[in-house]
Formats: sequence, C-alpha cells, structure tokens
Amino acid sequence: MNILANDGLAQAGTNLLEKAGFEIKTTRVAQEQLANYINKNQIDVLLIRSTTKVDKKVIDDCPNLKLIGRGGVGMDNIEVKYAESKGIKVFNTPQASSGSVAELVFAHLLNGIRFLHDANRNMPLEGDSQFNQLKRSYASGIELRGKTLGIIGFGRIGQATAKMALSLGMDVLFTDNHLEETTLTLSFYDGQTINFDLKRSELKEVLSNSDFVSLHVPSQEKYLIGKTELGLMKPGSGIINTSRGGVLDEVALIEALESDHLSFAGLDVFESEPTPEIKILMNPKISLSPHVGGSTIEAQERIGIELAKKVIKLLK
Repeated sequence: MNILANDGLAQAGTNLLEKAGFEIKTTRVAQEQLANYINKNQIDVLLIRSTTKVDKKVIDDCPNLKLIGRGGVGMDNIEVKYAESKGIKVFNTPQASSGSVAELVFAHLLNGIRFLHDANRNMPLEGDSQFNQLKRSYASGIELRGKTLGIIGFGRIGQATAKMALSLGMDVLFTDNHLEETTLTLSFYDGQTINFDLKRSELKEVLSNSDFVSLHVPSQEKYLIGKTELGLMKPGSGIINTSRGGVLDEVALIEALESDHLSFAGLDVFESEPTPEIKILMNPKISLSPHVGGSTIEAQERIGIELAKKVIKLLK
C-alpha cells in the first residue's frame, strides 16, 4: 500500500512503515493538486498535520483513500464525519505532543512576565545606545511562583500544562465541559511522585481569580473568550492561546491590551492564520510564535511512531 505523508513524517515513523511493507511518499503536494496526486500515485493512506486540509471535495475526488491520519490533537482540518460516512477511517495522535505544547505555554508566559519578547525586539536596535534605559524599562518583571494559572480545557494538553504550573509552585484552577475532578501525578527524575487533587471551577471563577489564563480547547463556532470574558480577568493579568485561532476574539484582545487591562498575551494560533493581522504581529505586548506548539524534535518523533503504529494496526 502507498502512503502520502503530506506534511512530513519523522524518520522513526517512516522506518516502521517501510519495515511493515508500505511505500512512503513525503512530497509536499499543494492543496489544489492534492486529489490529483493521490489518484495518480494510487495513495491508500494520507497522513497530515495542521497544514493540509481534507475537505469533502478531496474526499469525493479520492474514492480509493482508505485511511486519514492526523499527527496532533485537533482534527478540524478534516471533514471527519463525512470521511467516515464514505468508509474512510480517521485517527489522530492525541498524546504525542502534549508536553511540547505545555512547554510552549510557559515559554510565552516567561516571555510575558519578563518582557523578553519586547526586549528581543529592542536590544538589537537600541541595546548599544539605550542600555540603561532599557534596563529600567524591563526591571519590573514578576515571578510565576505563588501565582494562579487558570486553564480552560482540561484534556491531555491542559493537564500537562497544569503539571508544569504545579511544579513551578503555582496554584491551578481549571474549567472543562467533560471533567468535574481529577488527580494529577507529578513524576520526578528520581522516581518520586506527588499527587494533586483538582476540582472543576466555573469559567467566570477561573477568569476572575487567575493571574494568567491558558486556553486548551478545540475549534469553536464562536468566540469562547470575547470582550465580556476578558473584562472578567484580573487587571494586569495575561492570556495564552496555543489551541485554535477563533477561540479568542483578537479585536477584543487588542482593546484589552491597549487599555492596560491585560499586561500581555502569548499567541501560537491566529484567527486569520496563516496570515495573522498586522495589529497582532506588531503589538509589543504580544509574544508570538507561528503555530509550533507540537513542533519539537521529540514530539515529531513520537507523532511519527504513533502514526505508523496506528496505520499498521488498522491495515495489517
């Protein structure tokens, strides 16, 4: 059988699939040419990440497609129910990138509380002539220890983020539509473990009692966090979105930042991705990354292995 890994595949995953007798193609095919390529090369399995879209047209145009695998958590770039109605199996890799996304949350958090994103813009321009002035400008940073992190969406990534927060001495509040309470186990390098019992709070309580808020929810039909919700947050607090663009109202976010109600934001995803608004890109209070939450070498290897194992299990 032939496999197209259109958004790339780690070598470890490729090796597993080739050993199982599959032929792997890693050619990056443009969206408008995807169906033609699949049919011309008799592709049975399509493996993607967040870039490639598998809509109804692609599904209808590729009647021989048997399996679609999404490396990562969300599957909003695939018409899942429609594909399944056509007999195509669809799966993802929900566990592989949780830790890497959680680490990016804290990269943005640390950027925000210590002004690193702004300092990294200004130091190359003014570091040689305005060093002392910049030093004074960035001297009012705060610490994470003792602060409260509110987590909206408490699936695997939300829980991984909570574990990192707890390990840094933070308090954690969470809200989730499917989970009332849970026990998180923190494991350390020497084998020791500590358990933390957490109970769900209402969204309003999380927003109003958190020093920082991190979003970990799937794609939404309308804003989950808009002007009203941002208004509930503590003055001077910060918000991080590494989940999906369109969850957070970016116009309301800019207003909250410019009025100094919020001190900073960290964004890995955007409403108009892959062409974020210039007001977002140029705002000095926003720490930015181009949707790379799960894009670490380690996560890519885990994703590749998990994709390969699931393909082999489903088709062999």
